[in-house]
Amino acid sequence: MDEEVHLDGWLGYERDASILHEDLSWLVHTLEWAVVAIDVFACLILLIGGIRFIAGFARAEISRDDARRVRGVNRERVELGRYILGGLELLIVSDIIHTALSLAMIDLIFLGLLVVIRSLISFFLDRELEQVKKELGE
Repeated sequence: MDEEVHLDGWLGYERDASILHEDLSWLVHTLEWAVVAIDVFACLILLIGGIRFIAGFARAEISRDDARRVRGVNRERVELGRYILGGLELLIVSDIIHTALSLAMIDLIFLGLLVVIRSLISFFLDRELEQVKKELGE
């Protein structure tokens, strides 16, 4: 059974097709593929960061010296944070492009929520990374 979801009121508002969608549909299609490429690249950055963190964390945990182990883990946290921040920034870029191409109000609201959530994560992660860097003496 296929069910259709209908949004009433201003949430269901959808703009009329614009020149971009009518006459330049090839450009919309190209930009949609660019959004997919940016999303994939952002995910790759997050995966690389995660793999590097696991490897570095394992190296740091092998150390018998407690101070050295803590410094090693904190360095890896800083590196992972850099990857997360980079990935989040790219995901925000792709969301903005996707929403610019969309004709639906709900996509605009979704973008707003995503940007707020991702910006808050970035803000607090950046603050934590600065504190860890100070502890490391960097």
